[in-house]
Amino acid sequence: MGVIGNFEAMLARGQDSALLRYGLGNAYLNEGQAEAAVPHLAEAVRLDPGYSAAWKLYGKALAAAGRHAEALSAFDQGIATAQAKGDVQAAKEMQVFRKRSLKALDE
Repeated sequence: MGVIGNFEAMLARGQDSALLRYGLGNAYLNEGQAEAAVPHLAEAVRLDPGYSAAWKLYGKALAAAGRHAEALSAFDQGIATAQAKGDVQAAKEMQVFRKRSLKALDE
């Protein structure tokens, strides 16, 4: 059983958490399955709205799925979350990703 299978099995056993959803979303994204990653990352930020790394990955998954308008919203929320926590590096990274999504919408 691969990483995704292991995470899915944990989820099926009721071991749901923001960290598990983040890991599952990341695994799907690493496999090039952005649409499959999106609901897990959305749940990660729902479970822990202060999880700036999850906001960043959620925005990246939305952008990879071609859902740039939604990605902008996720990045905006993630940037605000990261700034509130003093997570300067994550905020900077999301600002870069946000610009890319904005550019993609303009094209």
